[in-house]
Amino acid sequence: MTIRQQALELIAADSHRVGSRLMQAAGVSRQVANGYLQAFVREGLIEAEGTTRAKTYRLKTLDFVERSYPCAGLQEDLVWRELVMPRVRGLPENVRDIWHYGATEMINNAIAHSGAAKVTVAVRINALENEVLVVDEGEGIFVKIQKALGLHDPRESILELAKGKLTTAPEHHTGQGIFFTSRAMDVFEIESHRLRYIHAPHTEDAIVEQAAATPGTRVRMRLANHGTRVLRQVFDAFTDETEDYAFDKTVVPLRLAQYEGEKLVSRSQAKRVVYRFERFKRVELDFSGISDIGQAFADELFRVFVVAHPEIRITPINAGPAVAQMIRRAVAGGVARGAGDL
Repeated sequence: MTIRQQALELIAADSHRVGSRLMQAAGVSRQVANGYLQAFVREGLIEAEGTTRAKTYRLKTLDFVERSYPCAGLQEDLVWRELVMPRVRGLPENVRDIWHYGATEMINNAIAHSGAAKVTVAVRINALENEVLVVDEGEGIFVKIQKALGLHDPRESILELAKGKLTTAPEHHTGQGIFFTSRAMDVFEIESHRLRYIHAPHTEDAIVEQAAATPGTRVRMRLANHGTRVLRQVFDAFTDETEDYAFDKTVVPLRLAQYEGEKLVSRSQAKRVVYRFERFKRVELDFSGISDIGQAFADELFRVFVVAHPEIRITPINAGPAVAQMIRRAVAGGVARGAGDL
């Protein structure tokens, strides 16, 4: 990573003490660190406020555009060519490819599924990253999925979105768009009513309960201008090349099945987790952020489900000592009954 990139990321993370933090991160003198910051100001990439030690820096918006389109008869490629593509044209090919896929998928979702009269798309650019927002005022994605699948709570819709292969119109869509877009972006968020789902690489998926309700659905995507992620590699991580690259693998963040203040202990919770697993051949259960699980929960996942679906490979990842011990007990019970290894 170059010093310029380091400086921009430090500014994005925290506007205070940027010079001192850059000195430490890059191993340069105060004079060199301040030289970079002054150059950024001259280039119009950042804004500075205050003086001396109280000075703060923030990334400057270099371009912003927002436009609303009637959904009737709208094609997502039109929005891409008119609004998004001109603003990412100068970026590396791998970044352009991700934006082409993610922006068109999310715009198409709004057109085809929201039931809204219009969709609003906004693009914001700074020296570090691009951000694209896709907003509609339809029924709201979490409530729509809740109704379509007969779920008890709209929070359960987020767990199903995270699994992938979810669509309320299977005759027209495969249900892959949100899954792969969320994994291609640096930050992917969906807001609807009072819930916000956040997915970002190398961090734990999260559900945030918001004080104010968001009408309809708001999708926010952020991606570094010079990132190294390649869209084909994102697809390959979840597909089987021996079967025409079928989307056969998912990673399920179990934090999304855990309501605030609740532990994963019951069979009913486990049944909610395994819902629609039969659509996959490989399932990784991500226990990040889960300190403990109950015996019934583990038994339902790692014995009962495995016995009933031996064709599906269930693999736990990021399990702490207490969770791993409970899984081993469940697996041992399954082996004793002929379930075999996970």
